[in-house]
Amino acid sequence: MQNWRDEKNEFSILMLPPAFWLVTFFTLPLVVVWVYSFGNRGPLGETNLGFTLVNYVRAFELVHMAILWKTVWITIIVTALCFAFGFPMAMAISFAPGKWKLRLLMLVILPFWTNLLIRTYAWIAILRPRGILNGGLKWIHDTWYSLIGYGVEEIPKFVPWEILYNDKAVVIGLVYVHIPFMILPIYATMEKLDKSFLEASLDLGSSQMRTIFRVMMPLCMTGIVSGAMLVFVLTLGNFIVADVLGGTNSLMIGNQIARQFGAARDWPFGAALSFVILYATFILLWLRSIYAARLEQRDAKR
Repeated sequence: MQNWRDEKNEFSILMLPPAFWLVTFFTLPLVVVWVYSFGNRGPLGETNLGFTLVNYVRAFELVHMAILWKTVWITIIVTALCFAFGFPMAMAISFAPGKWKLRLLMLVILPFWTNLLIRTYAWIAILRPRGILNGGLKWIHDTWYSLIGYGVEEIPKFVPWEILYNDKAVVIGLVYVHIPFMILPIYATMEKLDKSFLEASLDLGSSQMRTIFRVMMPLCMTGIVSGAMLVFVLTLGNFIVADVLGGTNSLMIGNQIARQFGAARDWPFGAALSFVILYATFILLWLRSIYAARLEQRDAKR
């Protein structure tokens, strides 16, 4: 059988449009930002190209490392919560009947049809002191005290939860935005899973929870790691959610980078901060590739 890659001329022609797109809109902008990271800011905010490592030294100053460390912790929490909620949801989709499987997948993908900024602003209406969440909690509070015999004037005053414009709001918003990136890779792995392994585990006396933790999760580890990497990397560079829901009380490294390119007009330092994050991302992807290779070797030995 003829390999389609043997037709090199046709293959090269087909590869030209995507290669042009990647070089023009991905590689070239990255190179420009990388060059800027070695420049310096002029007295009027202009960028003077050159070669200096001052921006990278500044990036590792204590104040910026504190912001980065806080960002990493928030990112770890968001990734863990996305897995805690995303794995059961992926399992529910995978084991759902055929017609429901498509509907559930559509519900997961549906938020992508709306602009991220609009979806983030919608959470303000939910989390604010007189928003939907606190309104529902107030109704439950008043109803409960009414049921146990309190009069209208005797009901204790409901104190709204302070959820908006702090780290809690940022975590909630980031989980909402990024949980599909955890669900879809895990679901894709589950679809390839041989369900007879689960049936064998149950037949041999294991409980359903033990089967999930001891059989299903190890077999779905490739999807779990891929989803965790996607959520971690995307959350690490996100600044819209922190800017809208966190306000001035929750600064992440993405907000710091955006300010350097905006109000501060210090593009070289912003570029250096961006590439510090990018270098860290490359290291994570490299570690992930090593882990995936070891999983493949382990599966091959079996």
